[in-house]
Amino acid sequence: MESAHYFSAQPAGPFTRKPLTVDLAGSTRHLQTSSGIFSPDGVDKGTAVLLADVPPPSPRGNLLDIGCGWGPIALTMGLMAPSAQVFAVDINERCIALTNGNAASLGLSNVKASRPEEVPADVEFATIWSNPPIRIGKDELHSLLLTWLPRLAPGGSAWLVVQKNLGSDSLQRWLAAELDSSYTVSRESTSKSFRILRVRKASL
Repeated sequence: MESAHYFSAQPAGPFTRKPLTVDLAGSTRHLQTSSGIFSPDGVDKGTAVLLADVPPPSPRGNLLDIGCGWGPIALTMGLMAPSAQVFAVDINERCIALTNGNAASLGLSNVKASRPEEVPADVEFATIWSNPPIRIGKDELHSLLLTWLPRLAPGGSAWLVVQKNLGSDSLQRWLAAELDSSYTVSRESTSKSFRILRVRKASL
């Protein structure tokens, strides 16, 4: 999959849905995917590490998936926290359509995918999970993270999975320097060449 495609709002080529069978939240799920998106053939390695290694999301409040793809993170959050509201954001219109379609097929009325600007500006998030799009470039990545991480609710945590050889350690240092003193940034675990970073906002 050429990375330029899935970073576009409207990827080249036809939007043709195809079946996808994956395990999410402990059960086999029958979903849909397509070309022109990130990891169209299943759960990529980084996302699998994130889903396996992080604690459950907040059972209530607002949850966020940054860069939702076909929806593995957002759908897992929705399945694990049925009383929470899950926001999933992506610039790729296929990803938005697929995540919403897959949520509907699983009966997850608490999952809503949209473009970033469609999320109300006053919404804060109890939990953020993301396999952030490192390959969009450092400036774009930094801008993306500084858009969403400051919207953590007091006491909330963001969990990011980043490949070691794609700058996880430098990203951890940068986040610690950029975010104010109400945030703590830590490396929580390392698995299969990926690191899990946690950004926590202090409670009031």
